[in-house]
Amino acid sequence: MDFAARKPRLLRFARWRAAACLLLALPPLCAWAGASLPEVIAQIDRGAFATATAQIDAALHDTTLSAATRHDLTFQRERMRRMQLDFTLDADAAKALLRRQIPDLRDDEFARWDAAGLIEHLDIDGQRRYFKRAPSNLFRISAEARARRTPDVPLPTDGPFEMLGPHHEEIVAAARASGATSVVPRRVEVTQSLVVKADAVPAGASVRAWIPYPRAIAGQQEDIQWLTSTPTGARIAPESALQRTAYLERTAVAGTPTRFQIRYAVTVYARHVPIDPAKVLSTPKDPALQPFLAERAPHVLFTPALRAFSQRVVGTETNPYRIAQKLFDAVDQIPWAGAREYSTISNISDYALHAGHADCGQQTLLLIALLRLNGIPARWQSGMVYADDAVGYNNLHDWGALYLAPYGWVPMDVTTGRLDSPQPALRDFYFGGLDAYRIAFNDDFQQPLQPAKRHPRSDTVDSQRGEVEWAGGNLYFDQWNYDFQSHVVPLGATR
Repeated sequence: MDFAARKPRLLRFARWRAAACLLLALPPLCAWAGASLPEVIAQIDRGAFATATAQIDAALHDTTLSAATRHDLTFQRERMRRMQLDFTLDADAAKALLRRQIPDLRDDEFARWDAAGLIEHLDIDGQRRYFKRAPSNLFRISAEARARRTPDVPLPTDGPFEMLGPHHEEIVAAARASGATSVVPRRVEVTQSLVVKADAVPAGASVRAWIPYPRAIAGQQEDIQWLTSTPTGARIAPESALQRTAYLERTAVAGTPTRFQIRYAVTVYARHVPIDPAKVLSTPKDPALQPFLAERAPHVLFTPALRAFSQRVVGTETNPYRIAQKLFDAVDQIPWAGAREYSTISNISDYALHAGHADCGQQTLLLIALLRLNGIPARWQSGMVYADDAVGYNNLHDWGALYLAPYGWVPMDVTTGRLDSPQPALRDFYFGGLDAYRIAFNDDFQQPLQPAKRHPRSDTVDSQRGEVEWAGGNLYFDQWNYDFQSHVVPLGATR
């Protein structure tokens, strides 16, 4: 029997169950009719969208549902819609994309790579669907696939500071000469834009936009200077906002994109903290560190799989530095690949542990979870990375920091990971250091925006591209575009 035929029966059963729960006064067993929220989430994760939809629809008929539960259930329906926007390819479409780079791709090769989990897919209600970035990701995670590429097809390129370069040497030399841990500052002017597509909302509707904006962080990014915005009248969130933004409103005009833009300047410092492992002490019993040692559902959980992985990596090591180093190296070994939207993933650290690939935020959340599990405080940062004007590069990026006594908080970038150098200070640069070409917008994940959004965010974890909504709901990423332009200027100069 197909879902359309079963749905009325499921709804009738759910309503009966809800009535029985009320009649028998068993609220602990009948928190809401149909299934528990974790069950619905698990159904969605395994691709059983029809079942999850029926459970959600049935549950929403329960008038005893709390507003919070109703909100969570409604978002799970939206999560399925977003997942379908990520998993857009059938097998023929995925093969066609791969054949652009492997013209003689064989069906048995595709099937073997698929079975090995190298071509990310989800079976949605029995229909295999492939992640839209899975074909390009394959060449990042499979040496065999890379070897099969047509020779004239260029390999994927990394960012300018993902390999050892003069900037890293400049930082280490400056830190040694000065004894400082914040060195070689760069002054950068930034223009960030967010453009809602024409007619994404009705003409005359007020569009609300949040554009990421940096916080002042001593020794990392300082002297933030607001320049201008379009439209004027931006509301900048306070320094205390851990995901800071500039908020703007504008009225939509028929047939015309709705544009928002901000401009500012900031001085960014490179960081280099030389660490002597023999001097590292156990984490102090400081209440201020406790939040950075704790689980935080849903993306930082000490699952049995995480504990088992940690035990295999850490073994009997007890020195916090050596433990962190082992975990950093283990996560660094996970191949980078383009990511699904974070709001579609129910537990990002667990996903990174099992998917066979991860992007920067997924790797960072996994490392944070592992460090916290081992009693090492760890926290998040994210924003944009860029380069000097001649390079013309920018990208979203996530990284973090860990606490090592007596040094305190030191930066880490596990995605860039170890650099290819025989010199420990350069090889281990991103385990205690950062380059001077990144702006942090966020000092934590899953933090509220100011002013608060009325509708669910497009990114429920991070804040790097922006957020947009109107009275009728959230505007998702397919309804608008963002842009980030940087211009490095002499220190003390701002146009």
